[in-house]
Amino acid sequence: MERKVIRTALLILLLCLSAGCGKRQDKTEKLQDLEFKVLSQEQLPQELLELLEEKKEESFKMSFTDGDDMYICVGYGKQPTGGYSIAVTGLYEAENAVYIHTSLLGPSPDESKETLPSFPYVAVKLRRIEKAVVFE
Repeated sequence: MERKVIRTALLILLLCLSAGCGKRQDKTEKLQDLEFKVLSQEQLPQELLELLEEKKEESFKMSFTDGDDMYICVGYGKQPTGGYSIAVTGLYEAENAVYIHTSLLGPSPDESKETLPSFPYVAVKLRRIEKAVVFE
């Protein structure tokens, strides 16, 4: 009887350990970097430009589709002066979503600062992908 309990316990332990040994793919793991183009205001569809104008006062993150194109936009809201820019530090596709990483870059010390506030945002265009966008 005691041997049966020990064998059962060992069998359960082996099953638990072997289940953890298999490689499981993380759904957020990068499948591929995505090709994109950073657009100026003049290059944006009018409907998207109007949405950005409405949202620019506050921080925002949004995606917009138009035909075969997808636009991902990130804004950092009102900044005290001009000279700010946004860097896209990563844009890639994973199994579950498209991931974008951005950083706000302040004006350089030698750059003449405008005294008027600015509303920096970046808009990138890429081929349409039917996945959610995750902003990081």
